[in-house]
Amino acid sequence: MSTRAIRVLLSVVVIGGALTALLAMTLRGNAAYYKHVDEVMGNPAEWYGKPMKLHGFVADLEKRPDSLEYQFQVKQNEFAVRAVYTGVVPDTFKEGSEVVLTGRLSPDGFHANEVMAKCPSKYDPDKTGR
Repeated sequence: MSTRAIRVLLSVVVIGGALTALLAMTLRGNAAYYKHVDEVMGNPAEWYGKPMKLHGFVADLEKRPDSLEYQFQVKQNEFAVRAVYTGVVPDTFKEGSEVVLTGRLSPDGFHANEVMAKCPSKYDPDKTGR
């Protein structure tokens, strides 16, 4: 093998390894499970401390006066989990709204660091039958 071919091969290996390492570090930092409340609360101890996105519906919403602290239940079917969040919430965040929370589950509930409220569908089918 010539010196030039060795240099090219070595360059390809180094660049490929660097790109692979960069991709792995990027994905590891943002990796989170996307789970529904009923999936998680069937066996909550399995999910303690793991980063996840939790999907469900808001119930029993309480906002602490003069603060940005929220406590609420996230429900789906017969399962529910207490959730807490401190920060600005979307306009569509209200009782009964569909939400996706990013955070971690602990024995005392779900600690969210991000709240996304899904927009209700604006589609209203034509009721005239046309």
